[in-house]
Amino acid sequence: MINNTPAGITAAVLAALQGAPDERFKEIMGAAIRHLHAFASEVRLTEAEFQQACAVVARLGQNTNDSHNEVVLAAGSVGLSALVCLLNNRDDTAGSQGTTASLLGPFWRPDAPPTANGESIVRGPTAGLPLLVKAWVRDAAGQPVAGATVDVWHSSSSGYYENQDPTQAEHNLRGKFVTDAFGHITFSSIKPQGYPIPVNGPVGDLLRAQGRHNMRPAHIHFLIHKPGFKTQFSQVYASDDPHLASDVQFAVTQALVGHFVLHDESSSSFDMTAPWVSLDFRFVIQSGVASWPRAPITGRAQTTPAPFEVLQQSTTGTNP
Repeated sequence: MINNTPAGITAAVLAALQGAPDERFKEIMGAAIRHLHAFASEVRLTEAEFQQACAVVARLGQNTNDSHNEVVLAAGSVGLSALVCLLNNRDDTAGSQGTTASLLGPFWRPDAPPTANGESIVRGPTAGLPLLVKAWVRDAAGQPVAGATVDVWHSSSSGYYENQDPTQAEHNLRGKFVTDAFGHITFSSIKPQGYPIPVNGPVGDLLRAQGRHNMRPAHIHFLIHKPGFKTQFSQVYASDDPHLASDVQFAVTQALVGHFVLHDESSSSFDMTAPWVSLDFRFVIQSGVASWPRAPITGRAQTTPAPFEVLQQSTTGTNP
């Protein structure tokens, strides 16, 4: 087909798509083509702006390697990751604060070591306030889910995950637990700190152009897997973090806010020396197909990470 008009181009591309045998592929690609063409028409995208956009896409790939995923970082920074999560994990039950599902994040490793309930996930010298976590997994009816694998990971008090930081011990602050008959796990660690996301690539350019900061509130990741249930990714956020309401990745929901309680007295029962903090949290998982995700990165950084760069929030605009 020879096309002389913008509308003709869109119609021709959609017509060419009709030969695809996969109906879901046709649905997704058709919508993407329509919206992408409509976007270009709405803003009257110039040739220079189009070339600039293509360069950004290329840089996303060029800045992705086995220990860093700029594409995942970008998807989170425009709220796409959070949107997809809520579209697929809504909980509209009366009285519910919403789903306990959240983002997988870019730093999950599938090979975290199996760890017994009650053990520590601190695997090398790591500064930080001692932390005791108790978590429960329930089904939609409120019944305990026994035998679920719960993969746990979080950043150090310096803000780095161990696969970003070769000075940390292998698998530091990571562990894989199994829920008991009460759907319960417990472990000790150190309280994580909030941290800035990397801004030395196109995501940093995007944030600077918007006058946004690059901080994530302190959180702990949980991945819950059991046959018969949809695998849930979750991030539990510290209620006292100053960036709770302005997460650069737009991932905080009310259901994911956890309360880290400070204790001024030591506990012999839990082998905790004062001061220490505790976190109790309950997850609700839905029936569905259990599947392990694909790891966003596959390697571990080999050089000491550069100091974090923190972007300041513009006074003329705020993160939501």
